[in-house]
Amino acid sequence: MKSRRHFAIMEILGGERIGTQEELCEALRRKGFDITQATVSRDIKELRLIKVPADNGYYYAWPETKIPMQLQRAKRVFSDSVIGLDFSENIIVIKTLPGAAQSIASLIDSLHDPHILGTVAGDDTILVVIRSRQHVPKVVAYFEGLMQP
Repeated sequence: MKSRRHFAIMEILGGERIGTQEELCEALRRKGFDITQATVSRDIKELRLIKVPADNGYYYAWPETKIPMQLQRAKRVFSDSVIGLDFSENIIVIKTLPGAAQSIASLIDSLHDPHILGTVAGDDTILVVIRSRQHVPKVVAYFEGLMQP
């Protein structure tokens, strides 16, 4: 549950400016998490988020040195949540644990891989559309690497 919540925090901070722990609690609640301010406080500490000044106050962000740690965490969550994958033509189908598909799809989208056109996620299945069939083996190999603990 913690790793899913951490992914949700990554997703939230990637899409909006969050200035307080209460705002982050509300954003997590909108995503279906039953969360307390104390838990959010621990998550902020564990993720080592920083406050960045802005025109109208401060907002939470990832420190620049955090990017390699994010990739390590992403690999851990991917390996914990993805249970299998297969492909046909230029579409890769990823099976996840129930409730994990949207977080994993968001992670894949955040890679900004030029070979990936986009993802569509349900509850436990993700469709990944690849630009060309010739790139599918490379993308599949990358995903399989992320699945390794």
